[in-house]
Order: sequence, then C-alpha cells, then structure tokens
Amino acid sequence: MIEPVTPRIEIDLAKIAHNATELKQLYNSKGIGIMGVTKVVCGSYTIAEVLVNNGIHTLADSKIQNLKILREAKIRAQLVLLRTPALSEIDMVIQYADISMNTELSVIKALSVSATKYDTLHKIILMIELGDLREGIMPDDIEEFIRKVLGLPGIEIVGIGASFACFGGVKPSEQNMKQLSLLSIEIENKFSLPLSFVSGGNSANFDWFIATESTGNINNVRLGESIFLGCEPLERKVIPGLYTDAFTFVAEVIEVKIKPSEPYGELGQDAFGNRPKFQNRGLMRRGILGVGSQDVLVTGLQPEDDIDILGSSSDHTILDLKRTDLKVGDEVRFSLNYGALLSAMTSPYVFKQYTSLQ
Repeated sequence: MIEPVTPRIEIDLAKIAHNATELKQLYNSKGIGIMGVTKVVCGSYTIAEVLVNNGIHTLADSKIQNLKILREAKIRAQLVLLRTPALSEIDMVIQYADISMNTELSVIKALSVSATKYDTLHKIILMIELGDLREGIMPDDIEEFIRKVLGLPGIEIVGIGASFACFGGVKPSEQNMKQLSLLSIEIENKFSLPLSFVSGGNSANFDWFIATESTGNINNVRLGESIFLGCEPLERKVIPGLYTDAFTFVAEVIEVKIKPSEPYGELGQDAFGNRPKFQNRGLMRRGILGVGSQDVLVTGLQPEDDIDILGSSSDHTILDLKRTDLKVGDEVRFSLNYGALLSAMTSPYVFKQYTSLQ
C-alpha cells in the first residue's frame, strides 16, 4: 500500500469528465464549441486525455512547454497557444502548436519564416481589443492588419477572438459580443475569409451565454475554470449541475502549540516585505502546516475543518485550530480557488494524486 504524500492535490477525473460533458452539451445547444484550457492544470496530459475522451478536441495553453508535453504524449487534439508567441520561441510554436493567437505583425512574420523552414502551414487567430486592455489589435486597425498577413507564406488566418475579465475585469456583454460578431462578418465578406473560430471569450461568458437570445457569429469559447472548478469567474457563482470539488488540496500538521495571538518583540517587515497586523485574541491553539507560499497561493485555500488560516511564510502556514482536535501528523483538507489551483498544479513540491475513471 502506498503511503499518502503531503502536500498533495487530489484530482477526481470522473468529476472533471462530468463537467466537460455537461458544458459541451450546454454550449453546443446554441452552436458554440469549446476549447479546453489546460494552463491551470499545468498541461496535465492525464487531464487533457479526459477532456478529449469527453468530446473536447481543441486544447489551449499559454505555455509552449505544456503544449510540448501534450504533443509528446500523443494527445489526439488540435493544440492552441493561448497567447501571442514570444519571438524567442517561434520555432517551438511551429513544432508544437497547430494554432497560435496573435496580435503583432512582426511575430506573425517570424512564424511565416519558421513555417516555411519546416514546410508546414501554421494557423493563427487574431485577437481583438474590446475593452479589457490585455492583448488585442484595435478594431479600427484590423482590416489593414489582415491585408498585411494574407500575403505571408505558411500562415493561415482561421479566426478572431477577444479576451474578457482576465485583466481589466470587463464583462462579456451583449454589446461587445455583438461587436465581435459583426466584425467577424465584415472580415469574412471583405476578404472572402471563412473564420473557423470566432472566439468570444472564456468561462466569464457563461452569464452572457445563458441570457442572450442570439449568439450571432460567436462559435467558440475557451473554458478552464468552469470545467475544473464548476463556476463562472465574474462572481464565482456555481454553474448548476457541475461539480465544484474536483480538486482538493491536502497538507499535514507539523506543529501544535498554545501560543499568544500576537507576535511580541520589536516588529519589522515579514518575509515578503509586508507589515502584518494582528488582533489580540489571547492565547490560542495554533497549528503549522508544512506548506507555504512557495507551494500554493495560501489565500486561495478554504479549509474543510472549522479552523482559520492566520497567514503564511514561504514554507509554513499558520492556523488557528479553534476547537478541533487536530494533532501533529494529521491531514487538513482544503478547497481551492482558481489562483490556488494554478499555483498548486504548477508547484513541483505538490504531489498530484489522480483518481482514475471507473
């Protein structure tokens, strides 16, 4: 019998499969396909295979290293680089991504040179700026931009897209979705250019999707958080019928002591340059977990037990154990938000434990 390892993240593949299937059916009901976004799970080929086996055949990731993992694992999916490539990684993009999202002409020209060298056709989706102020070509510039791209060998424009709620918190709305839809129609008509992808956004599009009477020309969304955590990211509302507990973070208690609730002595900055504030609550039963900010975004953890997280350093997390009987060696279980999941899956110090599909 294998002894449990901590810290670990427990991953329920059956719940991920359920969420993927439910969301695929839901979005398909209005003619919208799904890109499964694997960046929050660090390009896990085990999870990628679950998505593919449940009908999601286009996978997107922001790290070319993750796409390399998926390619070498022979995942049967179309692979998309979810951001504009860096000039320093152009050859890797051509080798490991079928499609990349782009906003810079100089980068597309470099992709063209590399695609020609490797005797391949690289597909691109042009990202349009519609208010969130992360990546994107300004709408007034898109026609001239496309004219310059169409003449490049080895490059095929297969879509346009927009990003919402990732940087500026701008919501996908009826207005900006209609703008993207109309823009796609203009591009298709002006350039006789069929767009396989009119990618309207991400998991934040859920409320728009449910409320809209017409999705227009929007035919794709990029889903990560809603598949893996069962919620939409604008207000973190649970999506009906989905699991929110496909991932559980587990850490081990390494110290239990009765201690004061306030530090004593002359105070300066903590390990991260902050000046923490504490409330005098008298003596308390305090515990320490053998994990910290180097392992997971501690502020994104929610304990299942009736305890409080008081704070963390790089490799310790301090708890108010309250009335629980937790002792050294016991495990403490947590649900995770998106940031905590991203950090735990990326951390080499967190063991990944998969529950196999039956």
